[in-house]
Amino acid sequence: MSDAAAPGPADDGWRPRLVALDVDGTVVDRNGALPGAVKDAIALVVAAGVPVVLSTGRSWHGTRDLVDLLGLPPGPSVCSNGAVIVTYPPEEVVQAITFDPRDVIDRVEEFAPGTLIAVEEVGRGYRLNGHFPDDDLTGEMVIQDSQQLGAQPVTRVILRDPTRSAEDFISLAQHLGLNGVTYFVGWSAWLDIAPEGVNKATALAEVAAGFGLTAADVIAFGDGRNDLEMLRWAGRGVAIGDAPPEVQQAADVVTDTFADGGPVAELRRWFG
Repeated sequence: MSDAAAPGPADDGWRPRLVALDVDGTVVDRNGALPGAVKDAIALVVAAGVPVVLSTGRSWHGTRDLVDLLGLPPGPSVCSNGAVIVTYPPEEVVQAITFDPRDVIDRVEEFAPGTLIAVEEVGRGYRLNGHFPDDDLTGEMVIQDSQQLGAQPVTRVILRDPTRSAEDFISLAQHLGLNGVTYFVGWSAWLDIAPEGVNKATALAEVAAGFGLTAADVIAFGDGRNDLEMLRWAGRGVAIGDAPPEVQQAADVVTDTFADGGPVAELRRWFG
């Protein structure tokens, strides 16, 4: 790990050929607002003809408007922590990896009754056992019982309990003893569960290959625990300054906090 001013790949002639960007806490703030400086810096990448790939835990439904707002050219986005890849425009789901959610749902209801549970409906919204806090989820919301939630394979299960901390959810994930899945603990009492072996890095490897590129060609930005694999995988992993210590340690570079510009200085280093 180094700071933003330390010598980096530029010293041996390396330049990024693909930019992967986490969304919440990296491109937009926790309320979903996009700073003008971040938008302008991303526009420099687009103007240079380098692909920009949003790589997010958000559903595609919650990502599409940001693709439009950033004015990104047609291309892929990585959603649902790597389980879903969508090209847009025109909209096409090119990958949707699913798993059987029944064991997860049964264990949660046994060990943590009262936890809010949602399963993703790609491009539409969610099926869920109760109402999540406002602005947590977007799209169509359909209330179902646990048997209905687990009746078919899904790309993602979300667990939420606003009364618990992120540390509580780390303990919960360990206590559940989840097998055959990948899980990511969010900033708050939020747990994302994905198919086994699926994360942002696995999806980005597919995306990069489609451009004839490898991990070594990629610069990736993130601030959350669901960015760990992506930051380690990329040729240059950049953690936003607000990131938890383990995320900063996984990165090659720690850049400014979001309030101080987040990815802007690092993007301008390469594309300014």
